[in-house]
Formats: sequence, C-alpha cells, structure tokens
Amino acid sequence: MISSELRERVVAFFEEIQKYYGSVTEITEGLYSHEEAFDANFTTWNLSEFTLIRSAYRNNGARLMMEGEKMYYEISAERLVDFKQPGRNVYEFVEVYGLNVYRITKVRFQYKY
Repeated sequence: MISSELRERVVAFFEEIQKYYGSVTEITEGLYSHEEAFDANFTTWNLSEFTLIRSAYRNNGARLMMEGEKMYYEISAERLVDFKQPGRNVYEFVEVYGLNVYRITKVRFQYKY
C-alpha cells in the first residue's frame, strides 16, 4: 500500500503537470526482478516519446494517466512503492507487480522554463 508521504508527493506532481502540456515527453519503462539492488543491465527497457496533451487520475482501477496523440500511458497508484525527482523536469515512479517484479517509469519533459 502507498504511504501517505508518497501519496502527497505524487498528488503534488499531478497537480502541477499541466505546465508540461505541449512538451515533448519521453517515457523510459523498465521491468526488472529486484534481488538485492536495481541493476539496469538485467532490466527489460522500452522507450516512448510523445507530446503531452492531457493527464488525469482514473478512479476505476486507481491509475495515473498521461496522454499524447496516439499514445496513452498509465501508472498504478495502488502499486507505487517509490516516487522521486532525480533531476530538473525528470520524475521516476516504481511500481511493484509481484513478489520480486517491479516496473520503473522514468518521465522526462523537454520543458522550456
């Protein structure tokens, strides 16, 4: 279950995401089995790029959604175990999907300001 502190940070991010509308958005997604520590070499990666046009919270299923033209990406709010901002206009979500299976989603906005 998501901690209240983590929930507050994610809500704050989505309350301000509108400033990124119209920005080219890069999503790097990785699936990995977490043993002792995350290792990028043992992760399956996917990369998508689109212009962000809208975002929302989907109550049915508790999903955070980002949308571009012909692109739709969701993150499970219920499965979040970590959220951080490792850089300017860069955010990282980690969801747990099984005993030792995780999905890491790195979102980078090419924001002018």
